[in-house]
Amino acid sequence: MTTKNAFAKKRLGNSDLELTSIGFGAWAIGGGNWEFAWGPQDDEASIAAIHAALDTGINWIDTAAVYGLGHSEVIVGRAVKGLSEKPLIFTKCSMRWDGERKIYRSLKAKNVAEELDESLRRLGVETIDLYQIHWPNPEAEMEEGWSELARQQKAGKIRWIGVSNFNVEQLKRVQAIAPVTSLQPPYSMLRPAVGEAILPYCLEQGIGVINYSPMVSGLLTGRMTAERVAQMPADDWRRRAVEFNEPRLSRNLRLVELLREIGKPHGVEPGVVAVAWTLHNPAITAAIVGGRSPEQVKGIAPALSFRLENEEYARIQTFLAENPVA
Repeated sequence: MTTKNAFAKKRLGNSDLELTSIGFGAWAIGGGNWEFAWGPQDDEASIAAIHAALDTGINWIDTAAVYGLGHSEVIVGRAVKGLSEKPLIFTKCSMRWDGERKIYRSLKAKNVAEELDESLRRLGVETIDLYQIHWPNPEAEMEEGWSELARQQKAGKIRWIGVSNFNVEQLKRVQAIAPVTSLQPPYSMLRPAVGEAILPYCLEQGIGVINYSPMVSGLLTGRMTAERVAQMPADDWRRRAVEFNEPRLSRNLRLVELLREIGKPHGVEPGVVAVAWTLHNPAITAAIVGGRSPEQVKGIAPALSFRLENEEYARIQTFLAENPVA
């Protein structure tokens, strides 16, 4: 087992949370049969994957109430129950569901308070280390929802509060109410848009950033093929995603071969190189990486310490410039 102190950590924004450079993302382990599912998932494999992540030295887990419509939080709670040293646990609110498993969005104070209590119960904890608004939706309720997070923080149910998928204007609106500890945006070499204005703003404001989908939901791991995409379960949301379909898929798989070429001398997989690309940006505190089995976790674990040289980063940038999305 690797000790957690073996890897350098970075402080998240204005908090006292010291994070390893990657954390365990619990979206896929929510299982199937919901709108943004990744297909069926074995719960025991999920728990084994979480334990493998903690054994490598990863010290934080990111989930959300909506992942699996509560199921991901239940599995995270089961995985950490009884551990002598628990990881930091982050979760999110704003996406709820009805009796027919249909998702709706609310940031009304009453709904936020209910979601928080439900998450605490499912996770089996008394305090959530980082509680985030999942989407700034409905936007008209954003300030009400953020005010409730700040109130619950003062009440002791939340240690730190953050947001996900917010733009600069939305960050400014909630900053006027209470400090924002962190932002969670999508950021990868295929989705670099937040690097233009949002990441520089966070760096300037001292807002921590934990980016999600650095490997573009498995596309850049080195294990994805056109055949595998075609065989995905019907309820895997990626079947509908633009990056997993032509004409982009072929270009993206060629990019993976470049990542494989860069990683090979270092003994790391393409997904590790993809994560390192995001960590190359000084605004990024840490990246979220998913894992559905111990084997997947072990493959990505070198991202805890692997970093790109400037020349290697430049090779990737050249490819992206020479192969723009049509």
